[in-house]
Amino acid sequence: MEFSWGSGQESRRLLLLLLLLATWEAGNGQLHYSVSEEAKHGTFVGRIAQDLGLELAELVPRLFRVASKGRGDLLEVNLQNGILFVNSRIDREELCGRSSECSIHLEVIVDRPLQVFHVDVEVRDINDNPPVFPATQKNLSIAESRPLDSRFPLEGASDADIGENALLTYTLSPNEYFSLEKPSDDELVKGLGLILWKSLDREEAPEIFLVLTATDGGKPELTGTIQLLITVLDANDNAPAFDRTLYKVRLPENVPNGTLVIKLNASDLDEGLNGDIVYSFSNDVSPNVKSKFHIDPITGQIIVKGYIDFEESKSYEIIVEGIDKGQLPLSGHCRVIVEVEDNNDHVPDLEFKSLSLPIREDAPLGTVIALISVSDKDMGVNGLVTCSLTSHVPFKLVSTFKNYYSLVLDSALDRENVSAYELVVTARDGGSPSLWATASVSVEVADVNDNAPAFAQPEYTVFVKENNPPGCHIFTVSARDADAQENALVSYSLVERRVGERALSSYVSVHAESGKVYALQPLDHEELELLQFQVSARDAGVPSLGSNVTLQVFVLDENDNAPALLAPRAGGIGSVNELVPWSVGAGHVVAKVRAVDADSGYNAWLSYELQPGTGGTRIPFRVGLYTGEISTTRVLDEADAPRHRLLVLVKDHGKPALTATATVLVSLVESGQAPKASSRALSGAVGPEAALVDVNVYLIIAICAVSSLLVLTLLLYTALRCSAPPTEGACAPGKPTLVCSSAVGSWSYSQQRRPRVCSGEGPPKTDLMAFSPSLPDSRDREDQLQTTEESFAKPRQPNPDWRYSASLRAGMHSSVHLEEAGILRAGPGGPDQQWPTVSSATPEPEAGEVSPPVGAGVNSNSWTFKYGPGNPKQSGPGELPDKFIIPGSPAIISIRQEPTNNQIDKSDFITFGKKEETKKKKKKKKGNKTQEKKEKGNSTTDNSDQ
Repeated sequence: MEFSWGSGQESRRLLLLLLLLATWEAGNGQLHYSVSEEAKHGTFVGRIAQDLGLELAELVPRLFRVASKGRGDLLEVNLQNGILFVNSRIDREELCGRSSECSIHLEVIVDRPLQVFHVDVEVRDINDNPPVFPATQKNLSIAESRPLDSRFPLEGASDADIGENALLTYTLSPNEYFSLEKPSDDELVKGLGLILWKSLDREEAPEIFLVLTATDGGKPELTGTIQLLITVLDANDNAPAFDRTLYKVRLPENVPNGTLVIKLNASDLDEGLNGDIVYSFSNDVSPNVKSKFHIDPITGQIIVKGYIDFEESKSYEIIVEGIDKGQLPLSGHCRVIVEVEDNNDHVPDLEFKSLSLPIREDAPLGTVIALISVSDKDMGVNGLVTCSLTSHVPFKLVSTFKNYYSLVLDSALDRENVSAYELVVTARDGGSPSLWATASVSVEVADVNDNAPAFAQPEYTVFVKENNPPGCHIFTVSARDADAQENALVSYSLVERRVGERALSSYVSVHAESGKVYALQPLDHEELELLQFQVSARDAGVPSLGSNVTLQVFVLDENDNAPALLAPRAGGIGSVNELVPWSVGAGHVVAKVRAVDADSGYNAWLSYELQPGTGGTRIPFRVGLYTGEISTTRVLDEADAPRHRLLVLVKDHGKPALTATATVLVSLVESGQAPKASSRALSGAVGPEAALVDVNVYLIIAICAVSSLLVLTLLLYTALRCSAPPTEGACAPGKPTLVCSSAVGSWSYSQQRRPRVCSGEGPPKTDLMAFSPSLPDSRDREDQLQTTEESFAKPRQPNPDWRYSASLRAGMHSSVHLEEAGILRAGPGGPDQQWPTVSSATPEPEAGEVSPPVGAGVNSNSWTFKYGPGNPKQSGPGELPDKFIIPGSPAIISIRQEPTNNQIDKSDFITFGKKEETKKKKKKKKGNKTQEKKEKGNSTTDNSDQ
């Protein structure tokens, strides 16, 4: 930029003006420079990078570039120092023609982020074009009879420069006949001409030579000349004269050929040929005008014969001559100014200057996506362009500069809903009717990892048969990620944990890509019924997102375990010796075959069959189909063989069924020999139980010692409390104290006492209670609390909320047998419930009663089992509980059901250890009436088993 400085107050005013100009430019975001035309290559224009506030080091990384529409590479920027310099020859007249203002508009674009700056470089005019006349010589024919002050128009010179460089002054070479008429201030009326101020005399001067010089106002001044050759004609007194010397006509653009522009009229006072006028364009009319218009030589009509375009030329100047046909023809002149009116005949032009695609779906609002340039060649309202965008899209157009729009983000994007937008930008001018143009751009939304892989459901249940081959495919998990490309690549893995003593990865594995789950080893239902684990799905995005799904793998039982006969009454070949008196009646239980199956369900449901004897002989025995009890079918007589070899086939209900065979040797003896023989036969069985009795002796001693110490402590505590002033809490019942717990439930041992000084009740009571692993609801707890309070006033009832848990069966190691159905009575006054009664694994046929364990305590309550409110009766075969043990007790517990009409008076409580001999003798002394009741009961049981 060039400045000149004065001194004093003028310099201060100029400085203030420059500061105001700089402030205005900064507010408008536009820089202005100036450069002289015809400047040499490399001429300094301005420090554009510094003025725009850009660092030199970021010009190349941010893709600094300069664009100039239709201007080529006149100006360039040195990216090393940020200086704008002249790159090629700049000709102001070529760029802007006769326009008073001429500038080069530059668009400076940088990326990361996208920014656009507008720079105007004014091209200053220099006086590099001299005035030019249309021709180097002009011939004029003037009659000698022309009066003084006659005017003869001349075509002036033109200067391609502007301003003072284009201000022309004319001088005429010295002569005695003509003077020069200077042009007026009206540009449309070029008044240059010759004025005759001395009468011509052909005889004295037939030809006159003059030189017309045009000088511009530049420094240095440039001049142009034209030679005027004036031929003096003889005689024609009157020249043709037009109505007006100047005509102005408005003509719309794009009019068809043949359109009348104007009809001229000239008159001549002469007569005959001297009065006939011929119309023509002056020789000074440019070829462009002659190509656009035509004049009829007779009528003087000017018509259109070429394409009239406002954008090409806004006006045309036509000089018309009217020449008579005299011998010495005379001429008249007039000037026609044709002003072209603009029509809306150009469609707006749209151009995308810069695109930043694709756009990330998490891009902030206001992000610039594209820069759009619009233009219209029309003028005024017809060239006023407005832009609009497709509706219902998250983008908008913002007008940033004259004829420039920015496409910016207006609302949040979500690639999972819309992955790409087809935008249509419409540019419409203000004409009537308006014209418009459209441009389309496809905006692709780049994915961001904002969606975690999702499974169809949070949990899957899989059923797998046990004994599967290693590496078998058991399930396939699949997660879908709504993202794209690497953000949607899902990999699967196990959520590692321990299953018992082993790691989860030793049981199953999952394929990282397909999600297929494999069992790495054969699964065993008896070892593991349910395998629950989680599979994690994670995508490959950064940062990675993931989710888990739970798999519950139920191992289905296969019939892979044959029934096993229980020891000690059955050995490897299942041989048992039994002595039976001859006097027993029908239905007497001789022996019982006990077996267990490690499977579950139908595969563990055992049935017993008595194989037919050899030789087709009938045997007076039968076996219970589901109980395994061998009993007599009739009264024995002498015709029966004294020894019987019974083969009992134990078979489960699996497919295929697996079997085991037990051999029972029955010897018939006299009634007096049976007890002795039976005692000898049982001597081998008593031996192992003797060790158990010894253990119980030590156990009862320890319990008695601890109980005595506890009673003594409680008595001391009660005495201390009663010596103090009585309070309401002194007589409140104590709460049970938890001793131990296990997987099958909680065992509680408590001392329920009240000081005799408060209540005067009998001796204290020690209770051993069994609770379900599941917690009772609030109503059950209230009932238990009420029951606890009432237990001090009346005998304790069996706990009605005892549950048989499925986990109890899983940990059993003792034998369980399904016996015939019976009724478990809940005690005096309690409701009768269907529930398998419990018996010990004793050789006696009377199930449901077992001897109390050593150390159980004199005042200990017996345990009862019955259905609770949440456990309905199991009616189907194979659904009854298999087996369970009481933790800490060596008793073998079996389950037997008795029909509801069986009224056998037995105790339904569970006791432990061996049965007292007194009870054995009482049962053996029962008469035929008791035997008949048993026979009737067994018959009913067989019918229910069938």
